[in-house]
Amino acid sequence: MPTEARRLPVLDAAEAVSRMPAGIAAWTTTRANGSFGLGSDEPVGAVMGRWAALQQDLTLLGVTRLASAHQVHGATVQVHDGGWQGWLRGAAADGHVTTARGTAVAVTVADCTPVFVWHPGGAIAALHAGWRGTAARILDRGLDQLDALGFPADECEVYLGPSICGACYEVGPEVFEAITGRASPGKGCLDVRAVLADQAAKRRVRDLRSDPGCSLCDQSRFFSHRGGDGGRMLGLVALL
Repeated sequence: MPTEARRLPVLDAAEAVSRMPAGIAAWTTTRANGSFGLGSDEPVGAVMGRWAALQQDLTLLGVTRLASAHQVHGATVQVHDGGWQGWLRGAAADGHVTTARGTAVAVTVADCTPVFVWHPGGAIAALHAGWRGTAARILDRGLDQLDALGFPADECEVYLGPSICGACYEVGPEVFEAITGRASPGKGCLDVRAVLADQAAKRRVRDLRSDPGCSLCDQSRFFSHRGGDGGRMLGLVALL
């Protein structure tokens, strides 16, 4: 984490991912940081103020570009170069990849899994993986984009952030079949992070870790859509 904590109110209060290679950092915000969702009933000024504070934190770390998008629970992954400045807000995408230093990529979540991917040679990805995105293989799409840029999957590392746990996530048979390919006689519990972990393992990623946090079990720390929250956490990866 940055040494001057008092100057970084958003990122120092967020949960940092440990064991990151030099020049790469990742965080997940919590309820204590407030919501970053742009589609809630909260006053827009409050939400935009948090985004502004986040950008100020990033600037102090030498990060001058922040990419996010309107998420649609799909598998589109945008690739960003370094030819712009400020906050880039795209449309209809659930993932971001970049190799441009001084760039951060972000997704919003509240039960879905924020997936962080990085290559120690200087490439990062942030993916928003709900059951639809997981069924559509958004993790494979992100790894494919990195591979096309010269960063093969077996040299990448994957971190699955806090999301709803398998014990809490009850789904219907159509969801279970869509994401696992197996028929189900009725409702059951689905561990999306376990499915993502299996997908990552099949790509032989260099390292795979999963946060133990559950957004519904621990609503004191996290926002949960199933728990009735309108707020959204932010999963953020930066290439410093």
